[in-house]
Amino acid sequence: MRAESPPDLKEILARYPGAERDSLIPLLQEVQESEGYLSREAVTAVGSHLKLPAAKVYGVATFYNQFRFSPRGRYHIQVCRGTACHVKGSGPLLGRLERELKIEPGQTTRDGLFSLEIVACIGACGLAPVISVNGEYHAHLGGDDIPGLLENYRTRIEESDD
Repeated sequence: MRAESPPDLKEILARYPGAERDSLIPLLQEVQESEGYLSREAVTAVGSHLKLPAAKVYGVATFYNQFRFSPRGRYHIQVCRGTACHVKGSGPLLGRLERELKIEPGQTTRDGLFSLEIVACIGACGLAPVISVNGEYHAHLGGDDIPGLLENYRTRIEESDD
């Protein structure tokens, strides 16, 4: 049985005939669900469909942190910044990730391997500070743990390519 491919942008827009401004958020959510992020082309197409300037669509999308404007990396890193993680040092952990990966939250490395996101709370306060990589939790981390952790994920790719 073949997995169904995600709907393309035209199919999604076709499900919103005569849509107006109140359909903007649901439309953007559906496009992102399908494509994984909001491309420039998607923002323009949604604007055209709703008869809104692309700048207005982009402005609304950037207001909400649920929307991404670049594809996620193969390994999506979420850094918890909830109270327990903050108190236990997730700020310096985030800084180390930014330096090692040479990206900021919301970005993806040039090789497409890693993307970085800040989350308000992962819900694993007893493990603070904690990060999640594709849903796999890494607990009680310090900044010096980051290079080895990233290397571990890079090695996984090399092993899967063999």
